[in-house]
Amino acid sequence: MELQYALELIGTFVFAISGALAVREKEHDLFGAGFTGFITAIGGGTLRDILLDSYPLVWIGDIHFLYAILLGILAAFLFPNLLSRLRKTFFLFDTLGIGFFTVLGVEKALNLGVRPEIAAIMGMFTAVMGGVIRDTLTNEIPILFRKEIYASACLVGAVAYLIFDYLGLERNYNLLISMSIIISIRLIAMRYKLSLPRLD
Repeated sequence: MELQYALELIGTFVFAISGALAVREKEHDLFGAGFTGFITAIGGGTLRDILLDSYPLVWIGDIHFLYAILLGILAAFLFPNLLSRLRKTFFLFDTLGIGFFTVLGVEKALNLGVRPEIAAIMGMFTAVMGGVIRDTLTNEIPILFRKEIYASACLVGAVAYLIFDYLGLERNYNLLISMSIIISIRLIAMRYKLSLPRLD
């Protein structure tokens, strides 16, 4: 659990940086960038917890998540050029993050007693809705509506977790395998520019 907790904090930190940097070229001040970073980091988990009636919200119940967000925003403000040059690195971190948060979202939903179908959706929401809110705030096309494979990879991984859980696979192995499925789909899709069929 200590490793899981550390990964949650790191994922929150990285999402906060990505949100703050998203407004870099839009002439926003520090507060605007900070607000976008904050929403990006907590948006998915907050929406999940509200829909599942789970209180207190994670970032309210544990102050360390707020510290991770503030550090991410500060890093984006102090080192914007360096961080922008690390786009590939942050793509990798973002991919790891959505894989990890998808599975954690599924687990939390299951622990709260919802049906597996709802748990899969909650896992996807946990991973992607912060980015959707970020894109909406910055007048970008939300990532859900772009050609790249993103939310669908999370949904596949969430369903895989549920199947392995039903089959009795040990939790840590399930966690790693399901995360790996999400990460592999995302990386392969970006490498070969794959996308889902369009609705014409």
